[in-house]
Amino acid sequence: MTKRTFLITGASSGLGRAFAQGALAAGHTVVGTVRKSEDLAKFEALAPGRAHARLLDVTDDEAVFDVVGEVERSVGPVDVLIANAGYGHEGVFEESSMAELRAQFDVNVFGVAATVHAVLPGMRKRRSGHIFAVSSMGGLMTVPGLAYYCGSKYAVVGMLETLAKEVAGFGVRVTIIEPGSFRTDWAGRSMVRSDRSIPDYDELFEPIRAARRAASGNQLGNPAKAAEAVLEVIEAESPPVHLVLGSDALRLVASGRAAVAADIEAWEELSRSTDFPDGHQIAAN
Repeated sequence: MTKRTFLITGASSGLGRAFAQGALAAGHTVVGTVRKSEDLAKFEALAPGRAHARLLDVTDDEAVFDVVGEVERSVGPVDVLIANAGYGHEGVFEESSMAELRAQFDVNVFGVAATVHAVLPGMRKRRSGHIFAVSSMGGLMTVPGLAYYCGSKYAVVGMLETLAKEVAGFGVRVTIIEPGSFRTDWAGRSMVRSDRSIPDYDELFEPIRAARRAASGNQLGNPAKAAEAVLEVIEAESPPVHLVLGSDALRLVASGRAAVAADIEAWEELSRSTDFPDGHQIAAN
């Protein structure tokens, strides 16, 4: 196994911490970004000399580029990026504010994009590297009450799937991690919840909110096993663009994609009816 230098955003807790611990246990060097100064020493204590912590708010584009530049000068070229920093927003669409939507996309979408932008030139020039971004099963299917979150994760999937096609010829690999429910604090203190204000949604949404709170801390997915899966993908000769993690994610994503396929099939004739008879067909890449 080749020893690599990882950059992992949002490494103070949750899946980010699990990815870092797994990579360190395998002998790699890991730079983990954290939001609080008190987390710097805690992270570096995981593996003195190989665990390096940096303060970073991924919504600050300039800071993202500065940190990546400094890391590549002082620690070494980034071989593996795991753009993990993000959070969940729970709320019925009509009850959720535009400010909450912008905040969700600032972290989950623009933070990922900035981090990928910062590492990509070096990887392209070196003709090597692996970019991971943490999306969600909610980037391939939807759940009532998570419109802003699912919207942000769909955006990550669209960006990174496209990027994978753009950089394949440069030896740069791209994998989108799409986890189900893992035993982290995502649905606990890490989640932002919009206030309830419209009784019409009570019957639909209140049971969903209550079930999510009740399940927090007892989720199906094991973060350490997610880290093992990512390390296996890094060593794969042909890594996937989509890495769905968890049996719940497999089931729910398959159901969501089947619903899309059913709509396409049911309305195929109408879809075809909108063509010019002599129009140009786009080639698939």
